[in-house]
Amino acid sequence: MDFNVRKLASDAGIFFSRAVQFTEEKFGHAERTELDAHFENLLSRADCTKNWTEKIYRQTEVLLQPNPGARIEEFLYEKIDRKVPPRATNGEILGQYMLEAGKEFGADTPYGSTLIKVSDCQRKLGGAEREFLQTSSISFLTPLRNFLEGDWRTISRERRLLENRRLDLDACKARLKKAKAAESKAACEGEAVPDFQETRPRNYVLSASASAAEHELRVAQTEFDRQAKVTRLLVEGIGSTHVNHLRCLREFVEGQVMYYNQCHQYMQELQRELGRTCTDSSAVDSHSSSDPADPSTVLNPPSPLETDALQIEDVQPPASGTRKAKVLFDYKAGDSSELSLRADEVITVYTVPGMDSDWLIGERGNQKGKVPVTYLELLS
Repeated sequence: MDFNVRKLASDAGIFFSRAVQFTEEKFGHAERTELDAHFENLLSRADCTKNWTEKIYRQTEVLLQPNPGARIEEFLYEKIDRKVPPRATNGEILGQYMLEAGKEFGADTPYGSTLIKVSDCQRKLGGAEREFLQTSSISFLTPLRNFLEGDWRTISRERRLLENRRLDLDACKARLKKAKAAESKAACEGEAVPDFQETRPRNYVLSASASAAEHELRVAQTEFDRQAKVTRLLVEGIGSTHVNHLRCLREFVEGQVMYYNQCHQYMQELQRELGRTCTDSSAVDSHSSSDPADPSTVLNPPSPLETDALQIEDVQPPASGTRKAKVLFDYKAGDSSELSLRADEVITVYTVPGMDSDWLIGERGNQKGKVPVTYLELLS
């Protein structure tokens, strides 16, 4: 490999000189060219954007994929430009286990059949989660990563170059100041002790040195101004970055809303299905236990709810009083004996002798019917 030793030594010298100058500026031993206040505010805003974007990006990664090992695997696949292999979500894995357990326990048993029903819901939840993860990664994570790995790297590179141009400019200012001070000192010494053989050449050399320093200063100032203009244009684009990130954030929130709505819908369907299963099993048990020849049946006749669902209107509130209840979820009546519910409404509820503990009688104005307890929050 062919190395340019002279260029390498020159670059090392420039780097060392800039490091010394930067250290002297930190200790207040050297003058520093300050940027205007508006430019400094733009740079501060850009730094703030970068820092918070990085934190939001990292934490969103943790939210979408809590497993550090899986995140590392996805990172490695991305670096080698390979597609990440499909991975089952926790809900899908749990649903598969429940399905296999339900089949082994027997689909005709209460526990086995319930496991199968819950497993189907868990698989749906897992599928909704998978879709949410893919959508959020594309609409939110990717734009944030593109900013950090693309736009911000460009801004950082141009800012480093601007800092180097500023250090060069300040070094030229210091050399010019030193050359003019030496020229003034030589002129004073020449006036005090005239020496026509030596003063003229010395003043000539000092004037040439000052002229060279002035030329270097003009060149450094031009390069600094050009680089400052380029950097200013880049950091002014942070406003557009905020607009783009705002759009991505709204898409992320919409994806979350859709995901949680789907999960809520799946859980409501499962809850209704399990509630009806419990009701059916209770009805079968009560029917099988009611024997016409049993004296207890004659002494304790069934309530109107058990004999005929259409007699729900004949049920009266108990003398002990009623209670208020807030409806947690929407509920659609399964038959004419039940009362449909709307989420967040407040109804009057009470129980009657011989009624299943999972149900209450609910009243809303002139409407009356059975309501599931799991859909209610009893108020004091």
